[in-house]
Amino acid sequence: MTSASMTAFAQRAEFRAAGTDLSERRRSGVSRGALIDLDAAPDTTGVTWGADGAATIGAFTTIASIGADARIAAAYPGVAAALGLATPQIRHLATLGGNLAQRSRCWYFRDPHIACLKKGGSDCPARSGNHLYSVAFDLGPCVAPHPSTMAAALLAYDAKIVTSQRQGLGIGELLGDGSNGTSDHALASGEVIRAVELPAPLEGERALYKRAISRSHAEWPLAEVCARAVVSGGAFQFIRLTAGGIAPVPLRLAAAEAALQGKPASAAAIAEAARQATSGANPLPMTGYKLDLLAGVVHDLLERLAI
Repeated sequence: MTSASMTAFAQRAEFRAAGTDLSERRRSGVSRGALIDLDAAPDTTGVTWGADGAATIGAFTTIASIGADARIAAAYPGVAAALGLATPQIRHLATLGGNLAQRSRCWYFRDPHIACLKKGGSDCPARSGNHLYSVAFDLGPCVAPHPSTMAAALLAYDAKIVTSQRQGLGIGELLGDGSNGTSDHALASGEVIRAVELPAPLEGERALYKRAISRSHAEWPLAEVCARAVVSGGAFQFIRLTAGGIAPVPLRLAAAEAALQGKPASAAAIAEAARQATSGANPLPMTGYKLDLLAGVVHDLLERLAI
């Protein structure tokens, strides 16, 4: 195979690590192209710690092993709590990098007989069709929520992504701003995620994660929130709120953060922050209920953090 043909092959192919999502897409016929299997290297598995307490997690590290890491749970409880995603069988195979780079869960995308923007179509059929589980923050032509729970949690920690081609990518740089409806991420052709770098936790910080789902186990979130806070002297000295399941990309709830920063950890301040969590939302006809869920989850987490 010539260099040019190898390049063309790589551009058409899909990467496979554990393949927990890719296998499903291939069974349904949504994905049909060539595959390139990825092999884990020593620097892409496990967790390493810096002298300052910052963690680097290899992209091939499984979701289950991250969830079982007591040091991760102590330093980054918002990340550890998010690991209730999927089923135990999937968590033991699925990788951190795969979770960040997974494809849309929209049923129009998953139907091999329907064209959509992410499959080269001209429009988003969910926008005019059944979009009950779609976005409540309509940021672009595609109305499917981004599927990565880990991305929503890592956004709260200002995590940086290391790829085979770049370093120091924020979650926003990795996934885009939602304005490109043709892709689920901004990785270039042939680019793969190698590691996630987390900053050292703040002194005295606490963090919680919660999702609202339509059944008790193994369900995609309708709305999910990761909250970090430092409460000292009866006031929020630091606050970070990020949400998933509500937009084409995970979002920082900046208006809610602003309503709490430096404010007393009071019932009134928490109620106002919960109201501000939906600031800027423009739900579709069938997704307004997600705003009530979002506000409720934010309110619950803040009450627990303020104790």
